[in-house]
Amino acid sequence: MTAIIEADGLQRTFGDVRAVDGIGFAVEEGSICGLLGRNGAGKSTLMNLVMGQDFPTAGTVRVMGEDPVENARVLTRTCFIKESQSYPDAYRAKHVLATAPHFFPHYDRALAERLVADFDLPVNRMVKKMSRGQRSALGAIVGIASRAELTLLDEPYAGLDAVARHVFYDRLLEDYARHPRTILLSTHLIDEVADLLDHVLVVHRGRLEIDAATEELRSAAATLVGRSADIAAFVAGREVLGREWIAGIASVTVAGLSEEDRARAAQSGLEVTPVSLQQLIVRRTGAPAPEEVAS
Repeated sequence: MTAIIEADGLQRTFGDVRAVDGIGFAVEEGSICGLLGRNGAGKSTLMNLVMGQDFPTAGTVRVMGEDPVENARVLTRTCFIKESQSYPDAYRAKHVLATAPHFFPHYDRALAERLVADFDLPVNRMVKKMSRGQRSALGAIVGIASRAELTLLDEPYAGLDAVARHVFYDRLLEDYARHPRTILLSTHLIDEVADLLDHVLVVHRGRLEIDAATEELRSAAATLVGRSADIAAFVAGREVLGREWIAGIASVTVAGLSEEDRARAAQSGLEVTPVSLQQLIVRRTGAPAPEEVAS
């Protein structure tokens, strides 16, 4: 497959703060890629660099093979929607929707109208007087209806309630299936988007912690539960992501287990359970595990 975004040694510093610290990755064309991490991890800064809205301190980023900064050949084929999206003071929602086709050649007005109904958006209301949730819905509508070859969504749906967020996920996936494009989706709501994602990039403290296919990542770890002594013997020399124990029973999350390892663990009397994408990422970006399992 062809990479639509390529970053190499990308760095952005603000004084002594390294918001993006030497990141390199590629996003394949036609995929839905999740840019995941805690608030303040560097996701928004990274997206601004990808879209040429900020300048790297070091390193390079290419979009569709070109530098995105003030590059009409790139920017006319992309859509970037973020939670902090701003509009002219006098704009109402209907003005945003009316001007969108001038920026996005593949914008679908009929789809936008259906989404307005789905989100119950008050199109005659001034954007500056909308609630946070309504502004989020407006951004989500433009992002989906744009059908841009490359769509970047930097948590524009964060203001939506749980029901509206699931409407957003459903409509995004439905239209992506009919009209494939590349979507880079930034969020800290990992469990909610896990089923949408083909690939995962996890940023932690400005560094790229994980770069993997979602299915590969899901199968890369498991939680083992059993007697502390049995657990300690089984996990010796393995990458342990998290440990808990009480009254001689231990629960350990372990990375890199093969199917044979899982079968051997089960034969040893250990309970083997899958780890959700959110649990795995929390383990990878949280506090380090203690060095020993209590016996």
